[in-house]
Amino acid sequence: MILKYLRAREWAAIAVCVVLIACMVYLELEIPGYMSSITTEIVSPDTDMDVVYGDGGMMLLCAFGSLVVSIVVGGLAAWIATSFSKRLRELEYARVQSFSLEEMNRFSTSSLITRSTNDITQIQMTTAMGLMIMIRAPIMAVWAIMKILDKNWEWTAATAVAVVVIVTVISVIMIYAIPRFKKIQGLTDNVNRVTRENLAGIRVVRAYNAESYQEEKSEVANRELTDTNLSANRALAVMFPTMMLVMNGLALSIYWIGAILIDATAMPMDRMVLFSDMVVFSSYAMQIVMSFIMLVMIFMILPRAMVASKRIQEVINTEPSVRDGPGTDAPRQGTVEFRNVSFRYPGTSGDVLHNISFTASKGETVAFIGSTGSGKTSIVDLVPRFYDATEGQVLVDGVDVREYRLQDLRDRIGYVPQKAFMFKGTIDSNVRYGDVSAEATEEQVVRAVRIAQATEFVERKEGQYQSEVAHGGTNLSGGQKQRLSIARAVCRDPEIYIFDDSFSALDYRTDRVLRETLRREISDATTLIVAQRIGTIMDADRIVVIDDGEVVGIGRHEELLRTCPVYLDIARSQFSEEELGL
Repeated sequence: MILKYLRAREWAAIAVCVVLIACMVYLELEIPGYMSSITTEIVSPDTDMDVVYGDGGMMLLCAFGSLVVSIVVGGLAAWIATSFSKRLRELEYARVQSFSLEEMNRFSTSSLITRSTNDITQIQMTTAMGLMIMIRAPIMAVWAIMKILDKNWEWTAATAVAVVVIVTVISVIMIYAIPRFKKIQGLTDNVNRVTRENLAGIRVVRAYNAESYQEEKSEVANRELTDTNLSANRALAVMFPTMMLVMNGLALSIYWIGAILIDATAMPMDRMVLFSDMVVFSSYAMQIVMSFIMLVMIFMILPRAMVASKRIQEVINTEPSVRDGPGTDAPRQGTVEFRNVSFRYPGTSGDVLHNISFTASKGETVAFIGSTGSGKTSIVDLVPRFYDATEGQVLVDGVDVREYRLQDLRDRIGYVPQKAFMFKGTIDSNVRYGDVSAEATEEQVVRAVRIAQATEFVERKEGQYQSEVAHGGTNLSGGQKQRLSIARAVCRDPEIYIFDDSFSALDYRTDRVLRETLRREISDATTLIVAQRIGTIMDADRIVVIDDGEVVGIGRHEELLRTCPVYLDIARSQFSEEELGL
């Protein structure tokens, strides 16, 4: 099924390869004929050396021609395989880019990495070898069999026995090995996951002296993969010795049968003809056996390629649960409204949000607060459609978000996640990342960094805005990453800002100054803030209190202190009675 992704020009190249391989096989199978002629001529009483030299020259010409054709076929096969793998990688990457968080969680990051690297490499290697071997071997076997059909039946019977033995051995070994090759791909995912987890969490591992524990996890995953690989490859290791035994045994039987037949022949001329036939038959028989040995090489990699093909197609054929809507021309104002929204995560039985309703008008700041796990982040994740609501409607500018094209919807939003992520590059490129629709000017970048209260630490760096940022921002502190993540959203200049607990790594002074600057500089935008600290949101136009997925209070800070026990409990845990004015 995966071959459907080959394009017309690649199918044309495959057709050319088939023709060239047929020519190559023809040239190779002509050599034994010239060998027979030379043998007959040499043992003849009246040897004509001109004939010997002529046939020898033709043998060399056939061998050289086969070499040239083989090089051309190898080049074409490499081009087809690399082009095919490139397209599969592009298709897989494009599909992953369209995945919602539901699909990302279903496959896992480590598995998707393995599918786009190791699995595609298996397909590329199989494609290249397949064109060289899978096409050549059947043509070679069939053509060689046709060459020997009119020869002595005893030799033909010996060759048939050899072929039956080879097919039987291959079948038995493949029945044993294929299930293990299928298991290998999943175990490779596991090794990738353990390695990635260890590297990403290296600080925690060292802080808790858990190196030995992580080593043990890695050892278990590695040992399981190694043992499965060894188990499969031990079975395959039996193949080549068996093939060589059969091939040598066939050669011995041909010469043994030939010796008996020649000894039983009275006429010298008949003996010479029989001897010549034996030499030719031996060459063709070896070609037949070599064809099956070449197929064995394919059988060594084909099971893994079949599994890899299935895994790649599983990604490519997965339809994202969040898709583009028909599109809308709604004015870009920035209003957000939830109407009786309920939501449950895929694969779970209970709702995490129940009947959520609120409105955030243009220029307003609406904050969400509640205990850990109450559903605050789940609410804001529904606005850019990381997930879709199970029930009810989420509206942006009066239009259901499912009516928007995803790009149009997300162009209206500046999103700052809980965990700030930095891309490898520079501070400038990370801030400009927020404005992918057009070239952000230097002034816009500087303004965004200033609003995010990051100017001081950026301009202290040697390269300032061109300072290098490591993958994941590992050379930046948590607060620095958060401020640059906020600058990225500000640089985009959207109508709606979503701050998902994006001030947690900031000290209280920076938090306060940053909020004041945001309120002054982006006063026309609608702001949704998820926070744990009352101090971060107490000046919001409206605070939505969430408890166990339900709205238990909506109002301003002073109002909620009087009317919402949940909010009062949170406030008392962070401030004294005097500070709250109670």
